[in-house]
Amino acid sequence: MPIGELARRSGVAASALRFYEDQGLIQGSRSASGRRQYPRDTLRRVAFLRAGQKVGLSLEELRQALADLPANRTPTKADWERLARHWQGLLDDRLALLQRLRDTLGSCIGCGCLSLKACALYNPGDAVAVRGPGARRLMVGEPL
Repeated sequence: MPIGELARRSGVAASALRFYEDQGLIQGSRSASGRRQYPRDTLRRVAFLRAGQKVGLSLEELRQALADLPANRTPTKADWERLARHWQGLLDDRLALLQRLRDTLGSCIGCGCLSLKACALYNPGDAVAVRGPGARRLMVGEPL
């Protein structure tokens, strides 16, 4: 199918599909006139990528998962279930981080300095505070 039809049917912009192809996440071919063409099973592969992104997986994590499939096979339901079990711990860790962020966000909103002893968001342990007040990470000559 041509890229326009893949975009329409998948709900993913053609520019994103070209990016996915450039990144090796999907594979297409060129017609005699030079237009991008994709096999029908690319729809399932794009759906796999979008579902993975929606649960917070990076394209690199998805690339690794796809690389484990034999001969660039399109993921099946069984593949997704196996990968979901593998990703369970990763997603649990991200959920815990988001919950901590939600619970501590109010203490940092509006502060502006991002170098308070209590700031667990930007500088846990406040390692920069020992070098004095101010935007130390932005000052010329200050080590990061």
